[in-house]
Amino acid sequence: RFVSYAKLSKDHKCFITSLSMSVIPRCVEDAKEDPKWLQAMTDEMDALAKNNSWEVVDIPKGTHLVGSKWVFNVKYKPDGTVERYKARLVAKGFSQKYGIDYLETFAPVAKLKTVRVILALAVQKKWSMDQLDVKNAFLNGHLEEEVYMSMPPGYAQSGKCCHLKKALYGLKQSPRAWFERLRV
Repeated sequence: RFVSYAKLSKDHKCFITSLSMSVIPRCVEDAKEDPKWLQAMTDEMDALAKNNSWEVVDIPKGTHLVGSKWVFNVKYKPDGTVERYKARLVAKGFSQKYGIDYLETFAPVAKLKTVRVILALAVQKKWSMDQLDVKNAFLNGHLEEEVYMSMPPGYAQSGKCCHLKKALYGLKQSPRAWFERLRV
């Protein structure tokens, strides 16, 4: 079968072309070979350090380490051109053990029906509305548990690990930690 792009707008053609040009690495080794991805990883590590997300410590004896991994993605502008290369360090929450790495995970979330009713009321009553987005929200939650994570791939130090001070994406308790931060 043949697919034609003839009926696409110029912006859509540009977007389709950029998709085929941006190769997202599957592993750290591939990412470190490309300066764009290496810079994205450096930016993420700098942001986590500035946020005081963890401290590097010697691995305590008998401690369970939660794994870590990199997730890579390309962010695009509306016209389809590349906005930035994003590298996010995440914890492997599936490797957490209940009672050791986490206890409570529940975080309340509004039902979509409730949000729709509120929006409908706002429109009907002509209420003014605002919205906001907290960038990297989960990274602002404080952990109640002692969580130790393996060093980020590509940044390993022999015998060292990360003692987490704040939540990371991927941890089972991250949504709750963020909710608790908002409640205060």
